[in-house]
Amino acid sequence: MVDLSPTVADAPWLTDDLLEFRSNVVAFANGELNQTPADRIARDRRGEFWRDGWNACGRFGIQGLPVPAELGGQGQDALTTAIALEALGSACEDGGLIFSINAHLWSAVTPVWKHGTSEQQRRWLPGLCDGSLIGIHAVTEPGAGSDAFGMTTRAEPDGGGWRITGRKTFISNAPVADLLIVFARTTPGAGPTGITAFLLERGTPGMEVSGNLDKMGLRTSPMGEIVLEGVAVGLADVLGTVGRGARVFQTSMDWERGLIMSAQVGAMQRATERSVRYATQRRQFGEEIGRFESVGNKLADMATRLHASRAMLYRAAHVMDAGADPTSSSAQAKVFISEASIATHLDAVQIHGGNGYMTEFEMERTLRDALGGTIYSGTSEIQRRLIAKRLGL
Repeated sequence: MVDLSPTVADAPWLTDDLLEFRSNVVAFANGELNQTPADRIARDRRGEFWRDGWNACGRFGIQGLPVPAELGGQGQDALTTAIALEALGSACEDGGLIFSINAHLWSAVTPVWKHGTSEQQRRWLPGLCDGSLIGIHAVTEPGAGSDAFGMTTRAEPDGGGWRITGRKTFISNAPVADLLIVFARTTPGAGPTGITAFLLERGTPGMEVSGNLDKMGLRTSPMGEIVLEGVAVGLADVLGTVGRGARVFQTSMDWERGLIMSAQVGAMQRATERSVRYATQRRQFGEEIGRFESVGNKLADMATRLHASRAMLYRAAHVMDAGADPTSSSAQAKVFISEASIATHLDAVQIHGGNGYMTEFEMERTLRDALGGTIYSGTSEIQRRLIAKRLGL
């Protein structure tokens, strides 16, 4: 059976230790995260979050991969984190679960780690890293998506604290979140410099979180809306400093853009390997269909996209570890991998023919899961604009 996992021949810095760690993640996922196809299909239809799978990932250490050990995490660098999440994507077939982990890591864990006070870190990071707590950040609004800082949610001074009023939508993990990082405008008309990030606990009076929104793909990752009606927060609930919420958000995006497609690279590997296997087993007109040029060319394209995507992912992680500005490399990785993933899953469906269109083969589900990649974490149009700006345009 063809195995398209990375090897030391792919790059000199892919050490035996890194590859052993990757193998350990794959073994964990194969052993604890892969239910039967019938169970996965049923949960996808119900849009059901798999808390047992989440807890298993927490015990293994996935939710705390990049956080220093003294703060409750695993202390891994960006490259090791990317490789681990890629391995998880290749072996775990619950794309929604992995997406929820990514949302948690980049929108909640990273901001508290990078911008939280010592007290905030002590209070929240151990639980966020071991999976006993689930976190989110709430930025997107009905009228503010790509224009994140066009938000109208406001926080007004109230004695020794603030009162927040507004509405957030398309918030991943909202229905199951314990910690919510809510961004609100504290200075009207000040643009990004007038935004502040606040830490809110689940069940805070005046905050209502909707049930799960029904969506095309990533259905096992819950998504909801948040309505805030004069929610009271104290000065100790400010994450970072007042008026510097844009910095908190930018930290999230630096990590998110660079690494959120890691699992999609793994899913591309799985789809390509399965398609090769199917093309050698399925016979038409007396031959394996993989020997037909039209099918072989698709498989060649799938393998090429996989290796190119993996290289771009690792490059983005390298730039982050080097402490350089990750904007361009991360945006390039995000736009390329997200679009390559869709192309690969479309090819997988086509190669499987009628079977690829059937739910039981799960190819249609992985395609639906891939489609959101060009929208979440900044649309492809936004990523291209960021790249163009770095070119002086």
